[in-house]
Amino acid sequence: MKPVYVINGFLESGKTEFIRYTLSQPYFRIKGKTLLIACEEGEVEYEAELLAKTNTVMEVIDDEADFNATALTELEKKHKPERIIIEFNGMWNYKNIKLPWYWKIEQQITTIDASTFPMYYTNMRSLLAEMVRKSELIIFNRCDDAREQLGNYRRNIKAVNAAAEIVFEDSNGEIDEIFEEDLPYDINQDIIELDSQGYGIWFLDSMDHLDRYLGKKISFVAQVLLPENGPKDCFVPGRMAMTCCADDMAFLGYVCKYAAAGSLKQREWVKVTATVTREFWEGYKGQGPVLHAISVVKTKAPKEEVISFV
Repeated sequence: MKPVYVINGFLESGKTEFIRYTLSQPYFRIKGKTLLIACEEGEVEYEAELLAKTNTVMEVIDDEADFNATALTELEKKHKPERIIIEFNGMWNYKNIKLPWYWKIEQQITTIDASTFPMYYTNMRSLLAEMVRKSELIIFNRCDDAREQLGNYRRNIKAVNAAAEIVFEDSNGEIDEIFEEDLPYDINQDIIELDSQGYGIWFLDSMDHLDRYLGKKISFVAQVLLPENGPKDCFVPGRMAMTCCADDMAFLGYVCKYAAAGSLKQREWVKVTATVTREFWEGYKGQGPVLHAISVVKTKAPKEEVISFV
């Protein structure tokens, strides 16, 4: 079987950039030849130096009628590649693709320009759906000006292909976005109960999406931190977390207003139930999450005292 990688997407969606980057990576190198079949030519081109360095030969098929099993077989006979990469034309209907019977699609990836996604989703939804339907990975790039819409974009794609992995990228690289439907707790509960994993995710998510939690009640087990020279009616409930290795530990917690904070002991374990607000706090150097305690009850330490993000 001949391994085939299909990269599809509309014109200027980032297909060529993705293929160029992938070809240049050591993990993608092979000893044999790679046949790259480009079905459209955009503004970005493949450098001759890159093709030579990666033992890649490129053929262009710019007419959909010429993209058929017979023509593809002839190209294979001509170049005798170990693998094949197809940069598919987004204006060709993917459901009509006909490959030689012994070509096996190892991976199908769709690239999408987030800035033009609404237009294509509205006007060319059937073509987009055929691209996405069998893709294992969907890459949204150029997301800098579309961050507020990424949740909707994700739901649009998941409605067509629920199993697809979806990645969002902006000019700084991959966006580490947490979507509401991926949260390990129900934010619509009367009281949001956070276990150890849930607490870590809530802490991180609150940094970027505090609006999700404003006015809501949360409950979690935490250690008490009493800051030096802090207000007598405040403490910081939180958890120690390992972010990348055993030597990289941090205490994750937001300030909590509690009239009886003076009765608490440093590092003791408590069960906190509190309401989430946004307020100015000197330690934040601006506004941020401030908890208002409903109850603070002493409790025993959890089985795993340290949260791990490793």
